[in-house]
Amino acid sequence: MRYGLLLMLVPLVGFAASDEADAIAVVEKTFQGMAAHDGDMIRATMLPDARLYGSRDGSVPTGRSVEEFVKGIVAAKMEIAERFTAHPQVSVRGNLAQVWGEYEFLREGKVGHCGVDSASLFKGPDGWKIATITYTMETTGCKK
Repeated sequence: MRYGLLLMLVPLVGFAASDEADAIAVVEKTFQGMAAHDGDMIRATMLPDARLYGSRDGSVPTGRSVEEFVKGIVAAKMEIAERFTAHPQVSVRGNLAQVWGEYEFLREGKVGHCGVDSASLFKGPDGWKIATITYTMETTGCKK
């Protein structure tokens, strides 16, 4: 009987792991859109009224809409890349996911800043979409 219960739980564990991987993939697709300066790719990862809030070196956080964010990324004339520096932590409950991880942001192949990205996502008919991204921008202590 113990094995029967265990076998019944295996699909649930697999489902949770899939949701975690899918949520991370959405955040990483945002990073890919940034690197490609592709506004449509970035928008495809976010809810239409998504917001981003950032704090540089502990300053007062500033917020912007996804459209303001996209406009800045598309207009950037330099090579940019953002990537997690370790596997992010993920929590999933129902249709809500939280992805939290340390990252580095590169300009022309050099680390410009690092910090923590925290993305809140909701799962709907089109899969996971980012509702908010909060992040720190740290200019000291980054791996060079």
